[in-house]
Amino acid sequence: MAIVTLTTDIGLQDYVVAAIKGQLLSVNERITIVDISHQLSSFNYPQAAYFCSSAFPHFPADTFHIVLVNMFDEKPKQMLVAQHNNQYIACADNGLLTMILDGPPEKVIAIPLPENEPITTLICTKAVAEAFSKITKGWMMDSIGDPDVKIIEKLRLKYVNSSTTMEGQILYIDNFENVIVNICREDFERERNGRKFKIVFKRDEVIEAISETYASVPQGEKVAFFNSSGYLEIAINKGNAAGLFGLQGFSEAMQKQSISLANKWFYQTVKIFFE
Repeated sequence: MAIVTLTTDIGLQDYVVAAIKGQLLSVNERITIVDISHQLSSFNYPQAAYFCSSAFPHFPADTFHIVLVNMFDEKPKQMLVAQHNNQYIACADNGLLTMILDGPPEKVIAIPLPENEPITTLICTKAVAEAFSKITKGWMMDSIGDPDVKIIEKLRLKYVNSSTTMEGQILYIDNFENVIVNICREDFERERNGRKFKIVFKRDEVIEAISETYASVPQGEKVAFFNSSGYLEIAINKGNAAGLFGLQGFSEAMQKQSISLANKWFYQTVKIFFE
């Protein structure tokens, strides 16, 4: 039985997510549809890439992942369908695909959208649903869309480092106000190289150890550990780290603003000092 996942910034306040599921069921009523999230922040590519890259590897081969984030930054002319690591990913041609994969896909095609009618979310997802139907029926990808497409590429949000520091951005703040930073365990260990360290945020808050879980410290104490996706997480055992420390998620839209963000920028980052 085919599996399709949905990851969007649409929310659940109206009918659109249900309509998308209806489109998918209309082309194959035996599929299993899995919701990853519909509450992603609008225009936040790093957050979407974190969600998708953390979730997708846990699905079976040939799962079809549909990602609908910032669909109308510009008027879309095509949708992309990629095949990578034995899975399929469909999304807009807005650079998010290469951020999810941390590089170009093994194979990608462009599915053209109608030229002479207004392009809506459901027009885009109809094209994706039809492509999904053909793939499940054994069609070759080259016969479904244009394999010579030149896609928009964006780099995954990376930490900044020097010989004695790492500085990461806050990718996501979860429902418990735990803070996830774009520093992975392997990157941390490589940069650390056996040295002592201090994790510093909000100028004067310091953590000097990596723990295993929230419960590794007493209730109410701050803690740092690498979560199940391998990313650095800062939390308070049975508390709300983001709210208490005034931490904010990284915003690409805010980064592009012309006004000075010196005060806010610090609170979107976490810095590690090595000794």
